[in-house]
Amino acid sequence: MNKPLLILTLAALGLIATHNLAQAQESPWLVRARAVHIDPADKSDPVGGSGARDRLHVSDKWIPEVDIAYYFTPHWAAELILTYPQKHDVTLDGTRIGTFKHLPPTLTAQYHFIPGATIDPYVGAGVNYTLMSKVKLLDGAARLEHDSVGLALQAGADFRLDDRWSVNIDVKKVQIRSDVEIGGARASRVKVDPVLVGVGLGYRF
Repeated sequence: MNKPLLILTLAALGLIATHNLAQAQESPWLVRARAVHIDPADKSDPVGGSGARDRLHVSDKWIPEVDIAYYFTPHWAAELILTYPQKHDVTLDGTRIGTFKHLPPTLTAQYHFIPGATIDPYVGAGVNYTLMSKVKLLDGAARLEHDSVGLALQAGADFRLDDRWSVNIDVKKVQIRSDVEIGGARASRVKVDPVLVGVGLGYRF
């Protein structure tokens, strides 16, 4: 092997080693802060089976969201999605009948298609556990019978600004449901089942 070729080979090996070392030293932790719009599906059962018009509707709203992701490999990550209890108005045929709060922590497993690229799309699936609280429906005559456990689906993309910062766009479909009881009898099944569209910033430690 002549000297110039040897120098080029050693330089190439050095670049590869440096790149691999940088990847190895990259932290597995990523934190995102998002602004998220909750758009409920509004597919609750008719109250008391009385007809298609007598349905419960849950209000849409914007919420803050914090997400903590841990990368087991460059392609696979787990993300815990957190916020504080969110208050929603509930209406029946356009008339406000009360409010309730829910706290919906969600855990998803993500697959990242192009880790390290400027644009890194991903998909995810997991489980949502929603705690219902401060239910005030029909002046206390109605209540939500149980908390909710359901599936969560996710798709999004990270747009890298540099080695640490990124812009994130994310869409989730979450299953949130509970029975509504009036006077101890089941009157309806509220199906929030929202689509959550979020945008925010991510920071890789």
